[in-house]
Amino acid sequence: MSNFVETLGFEDLIARTGLSFSSTNFEDIYTQIHQNPKLSNIREELEKVVYDYFKGMELPDEPTIYDHLVLSLRNKDFIATFNWDPFLVQAIRRNGQRFKMPRTLFLHGNVEVGYCQDGHMMGNNGGHCHHCGEPLTRTQLLYPVGEKNYHLDEFISRQWATMADLLKHAFMVSIFGYGAPTSDASAIALLKDAWVSVGERNMEEFEIIDVRNEDDLRETWSRFIHSHHYRVENNFYNSWIANHPRRTGEAYLNQFLKAQFIENNPLPKDANFEELWSWYDRLQEVENAHT
Repeated sequence: MSNFVETLGFEDLIARTGLSFSSTNFEDIYTQIHQNPKLSNIREELEKVVYDYFKGMELPDEPTIYDHLVLSLRNKDFIATFNWDPFLVQAIRRNGQRFKMPRTLFLHGNVEVGYCQDGHMMGNNGGHCHHCGEPLTRTQLLYPVGEKNYHLDEFISRQWATMADLLKHAFMVSIFGYGAPTSDASAIALLKDAWVSVGERNMEEFEIIDVRNEDDLRETWSRFIHSHHYRVENNFYNSWIANHPRRTGEAYLNQFLKAQFIENNPLPKDANFEELWSWYDRLQEVENAHT
């Protein structure tokens, strides 16, 4: 967010507000514009530039970390993302024809996602509802203002309700690159309410994948961590997900609760798609046999 204004090239748009900004951070700038009802036209222009910027993004043809992530989770797993970009959806789309994919929640909306206004389904932006045949409504992006009224947006409200229910029953949670900024105070409060108290989650495992200092991360997420039941990795490929793909929970239970020490089974991060899919086929074959 620090160089977002320069990246998208809307310095002139910001200058037209006539406001003085003490910060170059997009979150702070947007919040100040959002608070001034006289600047609604400029705010809408700003939102359109941001939406179009992310809508034009596309994954490269070779496997990426997004492909590795979705392939390493199963249909029982969920990914809840704050990201506006389409990369996660694109990875699910190109791997989902062959593998059962994790389910996904879009907590701040997404440029690639649409939804049925009658609540039937969520799908690709521009598609139609399989139930009623009506065009899917594109999701609105939830922008970085201090107080996010999640309940005011029908789609986002349902996403958060599902997220809250999932967190109540989750055994392993991985936080991947989400810094819990102060502008997301409402989001953190909602997550904490769903997680309940640390004392009641004394067996759950909390993994943080982030480049920040461990002490800093431990303090940021202290309301979710019970004692030593957490780990910090600065690289996704060192995580439990990447080293025990599609068997993350089973590996953790075997090693730490059953004392059956196991070896890592890291995903082949340098493989092309055919090699990658062939490697994951054997894992899904076992899953299918036990379904």
